[in-house]
Amino acid sequence: MGVGDVSKRILLGRKLRSSQLGETLLPKRIALPVFASDALSSVAYAPDEIFIMLALAGASTYAWSWKIGIAVAVVMAAVVASYRQTVHAYPSGGGDYEVAKVNLGANAGMTVGAALLVDYVLTVAVSISSGAQYAAAAIPAVSGHEATFAILLVGVLTALNLRGVRESGTFFAIPTYGFIVGLGVMFGFGFFQWMTGGLGQVESAGLQIEPSPGYEQELTTIGLIFLLARAFSSGCAALTGVEAISNGVPAFRRPKSKNAATTLLLLGLIAITMMLSVITLARQMGLRYVDPHHLDRLRNADGSPVGDDFDQHTVIAQLAKAIFDGFPPGFYFVVICTGVVLVLAANTAFNGFPVLGSILAKDRYAPRALASRGDRLAYSNGIVFLAVMAVALIWVFDAQVTRLIQLYIVGVFISFTLSQLGMIRHWTRHLDTEKNPAARRHMQRSRVINTVGLAFTGTVLVVVLVTKFLAGAWITLLAMGIFFLIMRGIRKHYDRVADELSADDSDKVLPTRVHAIVLVSKLHKPTLRALAFAKATRPNVLEAIYVSADQREADQIVDEWDRRGLDVPLKVLYSPYRELVRPVVEYATEIRQANPRGVVAVYIPEYVVGHWWEQLLHNQTALRLKGRLLFTPGVMVTSVPYQLSSSKVALARAERGRRRVLAGDVRRGAPSVPDRRGYRQED
Repeated sequence: MGVGDVSKRILLGRKLRSSQLGETLLPKRIALPVFASDALSSVAYAPDEIFIMLALAGASTYAWSWKIGIAVAVVMAAVVASYRQTVHAYPSGGGDYEVAKVNLGANAGMTVGAALLVDYVLTVAVSISSGAQYAAAAIPAVSGHEATFAILLVGVLTALNLRGVRESGTFFAIPTYGFIVGLGVMFGFGFFQWMTGGLGQVESAGLQIEPSPGYEQELTTIGLIFLLARAFSSGCAALTGVEAISNGVPAFRRPKSKNAATTLLLLGLIAITMMLSVITLARQMGLRYVDPHHLDRLRNADGSPVGDDFDQHTVIAQLAKAIFDGFPPGFYFVVICTGVVLVLAANTAFNGFPVLGSILAKDRYAPRALASRGDRLAYSNGIVFLAVMAVALIWVFDAQVTRLIQLYIVGVFISFTLSQLGMIRHWTRHLDTEKNPAARRHMQRSRVINTVGLAFTGTVLVVVLVTKFLAGAWITLLAMGIFFLIMRGIRKHYDRVADELSADDSDKVLPTRVHAIVLVSKLHKPTLRALAFAKATRPNVLEAIYVSADQREADQIVDEWDRRGLDVPLKVLYSPYRELVRPVVEYATEIRQANPRGVVAVYIPEYVVGHWWEQLLHNQTALRLKGRLLFTPGVMVTSVPYQLSSSKVALARAERGRRRVLAGDVRRGAPSVPDRRGYRQED
């Protein structure tokens, strides 16, 4: 086993057989942190965004925070109920994409696919960037280097997911449940303090907020509505990740749909409870919170600026510090778990994006490489592609959550809306043929749920487009359009190739003649082996070709050829400009043009070497020649290998890898490989 293989095994673990796919399926206790961590972690930044938007007009508008929170919770409840219908109706894992494609057509399916791809990339970028902000608050060395730290976190998360969904899910379960328990205890203790009159104030309670330019005067009715709409659209970031479960149904254990629906219900209940608790306690404890890049709007009680050295902690951090006053372990536990979960929330995208990519690839809307499983049965190419895109986004936006979140939820609600419309079509179509009264009642109830979901998600989509278009939503729409065009172009390419490759009766016709050419550089063993192999194929015409750039060397080759008495004619192609590839290509093309129904077979001797650096010293001309001949119609290229002694090194390396017994092979009854003496390793 080579150094590269050893490194790969250390990073990813041992390979898994295709038959072991069932071992990677998730029980509900693991599926919840794997697929719900994104939606749960949004509790850490969605309330922050609500308060940031309301703070544009000063702290007085915080009175609307709990009403906005309830509005977001109602929308989330409707979306969760709607997706519970989806996972039962479409358990194959296509989620929104499959619903839209089947019920609304290919263009709607590609639109949803593009929206989800963009959303998954943004999920990683936003979650990791938010986690980096928490790390910067706890670790001074990270401050100012959030983007670099976030990129390193993406690398770690990528490696964990390449090891497989089951293994990464087990790793993620502990901090996710720690986050749920930590916040649950904090909320319970906070509400207990509130009821008993002992609830304290957060560290920012004594500050004042100066309204942003344009909001200094008392708001008109229209201005207030627009401000509340902006806050509501920012708070709807809490809904991101809800759709991931419908895309990941195949990863659940049986019964898949039932387990996915149960997990979705738990997700909704936990996320709504957490979000409303954060908003209620923050308002009650006098929170003052503004855009981190506009801290100059915060004033001390005497009206003086807070200063450049002021550090505004996140909403949850301020709540935890006040509620657990006098008990630092509680504060650090909540902050650490929140920061870790924000990083791990990107795991939702790392599970959803590859599955969606594989489905798009099978439908010929994405490169087929995205449908291939890696050594650990994960869709490795999709994981790596997602990581690269997320890293680029983090770098461009310098890991600033407030800037990234403006791009975030547009794609989500486009997919939500089209999915709900598709589900309504789905139930309507089935009601036309269903006669069973009980089944009809179930379908009608499901259609009502999806209709309500469509009304909510459609309304939110309009609000988001109106309030966030100039703030960055146009970038998301542009990215979606680019992905849409790329997917349509890929589908056209695959369709065109399929038409070209479709077999018909004319493909059975044999060529009228085969003109074989053996390329000669020297008269040595590889050349003689190529000549022997070419003879064995029994072509109609066989000749050897030598490209001459030096008359003296050409004469030597011809003399040696005649002296050995080889029965294959040798033709010398003179190259006055010392080119080796062009004369061969032109000669093969002339033969083909002279006999359009014939075939020109070119045999190229190649060295087989054992070290990578030897490849740089050999076969370079052969590679260039094959690259040119492959584009020449009617020309077939055959490589005739000749193993140099160094190739034994590579062979021995491969044999050592084959003989290696993996843990558990004997227990599973896996066949062993005999060693060089013929003994099996367990003997």
